[in-house]
Amino acid sequence: MSIQTRRERERAEREKLIVTAARELAEAEGWDAVTTRRLAAEIEYSQPVLYSHFRGKDAIMAAVAVEGFAELAAELRKARTAAAAPDRALADVAAAYADFAERRPSLYDAMFTHAVDLPFASPDAPAALHEGFGELCESVRPFAGEDDLETLAETFWSGLHGLLTLMRNGRLRREEHDHRLAILIRRFSA
Repeated sequence: MSIQTRRERERAEREKLIVTAARELAEAEGWDAVTTRRLAAEIEYSQPVLYSHFRGKDAIMAAVAVEGFAELAAELRKARTAAAAPDRALADVAAAYADFAERRPSLYDAMFTHAVDLPFASPDAPAALHEGFGELCESVRPFAGEDDLETLAETFWSGLHGLLTLMRNGRLRREEHDHRLAILIRRFSA
């Protein structure tokens, strides 16, 4: 193994360590607790080492978000492909999306509510973002009819995100969550 290969591997390992520490800290204490000073202490490297990998907290949060999109895409794909019928697939994708948001609130926030420096709705977006959105597109494809597929998927995604965000923030009754999701699915699959 060359010295250059070893250095590249060590650099990738440090980046992964930084991202993992940020995720764990955010899940335990929220994103306000994630600072470069705190992360440096957590991973036992200096702040300049962190800055040699990321421009700051926002860049770290963007890296966390990309990981989250890859995980979400995998969960949505599993839900969609396991279903026997299109309406069941749509319902299972919605349930998987809602479950992801509930199980990983800080990760979900990094992905969808905090400002991160990622190009959304662009060919320049990271592959994980395209994969996640692609799963939403495939879940609504059987119901698109004359509608533009991507616009329909954006509308479905907006509905899911809005319902979850309003419920998580106490604006909607939590006990009606499943009922609201069923209504959304019924309207989209009609």
